[in-house]
Amino acid sequence: MSRIIKLNGVGKQRKKMTREVVISIRELMQQEEVDEQTRDLAAFISLTLEQIHQTIDITVAAWEKRDYWVKADRFRLDWAWSGTYAEEMKQAIFNDDWEAVAIISAQVAQKLNNVHVSKRHRLGEPWHGAWKELREQTITDHSSSP
Repeated sequence: MSRIIKLNGVGKQRKKMTREVVISIRELMQQEEVDEQTRDLAAFISLTLEQIHQTIDITVAAWEKRDYWVKADRFRLDWAWSGTYAEEMKQAIFNDDWEAVAIISAQVAQKLNNVHVSKRHRLGEPWHGAWKELREQTITDHSSSP
């Protein structure tokens, strides 16, 4: 029986998402005033960090099956910040605290300082519509909770 090879696993997805966050932070830092694009960029960073956080358990599940507990725990610790910063960014956006958004963006940039994205990347501008998505997600979350 041959091995099943996943071409688009969570590791590749996480790598792509980290690159998208890096280009979003670059663009966000160039914003001079708060407008729709600024909100889209900040919301995209928050949403993408949350997606990155969701990939952590999927990644470590295979290691834990093989009793690589130390490796799994180290990986969880290395990426635990993603969920925290996602929530902090979300709260800052909804509170119109753009100073906090800038600080959180700088902290995320420090965490992702080893991610290199060339100036001529092919990732496009994935942040368009993220502010609307974040608002809709928040409304849905509040209406589904008791």
